[in-house]
Amino acid sequence: MTGPTTTLPDNQILDRALAWRDEGRGVALATVVTTWGSAPRPVGSHLAIDETGAFLGSVSGGCVEGAVIEEALEVIRDGKPRLLSFGVSNEQAWEVGLACGGQIDIYVEAVE
Repeated sequence: MTGPTTTLPDNQILDRALAWRDEGRGVALATVVTTWGSAPRPVGSHLAIDETGAFLGSVSGGCVEGAVIEEALEVIRDGKPRLLSFGVSNEQAWEVGLACGGQIDIYVEAVE
């Protein structure tokens, strides 16, 4: 599994997602769509995930990316987009490590 790389510009992450798709891989793209309070990554941040679980980019600085990757693999399998929400009032946020005091919503879709 490839680790998160936050130093790449979003256009390079998107280009890589398209290249993976062109290679015949199943690919999903996760995008931060809203944040509130202390959020680890800004709106518009991307995480590209392929069918093997390899990923590039970051939507959370690591604290919720494991859960996002798992959902992305499901999106690749069933083709249904998902809107994920993590926040301090959400029990799942604590389980995955989002204890930073904010909320983050991430949209995950298949790259067609």
